[in-house]
Amino acid sequence: MGELITKINETLKVIREKTKDEFPVGIILGTGLGGLVKEIKIEHELDYSTLPHFPLSTVESHKGKLIFGTIGDKKVVAMQGRFHYYEGYTMQQITYPVRVMKFLGVKTLLVSNACGGMNPSFRRGDVMLMTDHINLLGDNPLIGKNEDDLGPRFPDMSEPYSSELLKIAEDAALDNKIKIQKGVYVAVPGPNLETKAEYRFLRAIGADVVGMSTIPENIVANHMGMKVMGISIVTDECFPDSLKPVNVEEIIAAAVAAEPKMTLIMKEVIKRI
Repeated sequence: MGELITKINETLKVIREKTKDEFPVGIILGTGLGGLVKEIKIEHELDYSTLPHFPLSTVESHKGKLIFGTIGDKKVVAMQGRFHYYEGYTMQQITYPVRVMKFLGVKTLLVSNACGGMNPSFRRGDVMLMTDHINLLGDNPLIGKNEDDLGPRFPDMSEPYSSELLKIAEDAALDNKIKIQKGVYVAVPGPNLETKAEYRFLRAIGADVVGMSTIPENIVANHMGMKVMGISIVTDECFPDSLKPVNVEEIIAAAVAAEPKMTLIMKEVIKRI
């Protein structure tokens, strides 16, 4: 048995003392986007600090809890708080909870994030469904020895975000009269925001929004055969010719303001899958 699977089993042992259930839907909640938890009929909560091999959230807006419960008639497990490369964690540490989710029965992973909008047709407060991504983090969670029991050495990434889930989300938004954007997310290491020249470069290579998360989790989920839906909230407008200073408080406030739209779409997707 590989070292990674041994660690996963040690984490699972603690979780299984609380619940023996299978959870087909996993959720990762991004910066300022923890409100979906209010929609979960909570059965159990576990602090990350109680789970062997789990990192700890060091970002103020990330609470650091693994939450088990139901939304509608679907069993869900949600990360209230994620991990970022800029916190100093390795890619393997960042994505470890996604590995654990697979062993809890997760087949569908819904991931959210706050991001900066670079597409000139996007505005602060918009909700964007992720159609694809560009990894500029400078690292990859699959580097190193491959655990063949978890997934293939060279996983296919021709459809990193499920077209089936994308269609369900589009229909849910239309039914609820929520305007949505679709586009490409690029991840950079952070933690600083980007310069004007960097925004121009990122836009030129095909990105619509920029953030500092999500892609490592997506890669690992695809490695293990999960279907993934990514949803972004545009918290600031990153147009080089009219760029204004922005602070984290403003970003979180924008995420919180737009969160009800994202929450409604996610609830509807969970109900319809």
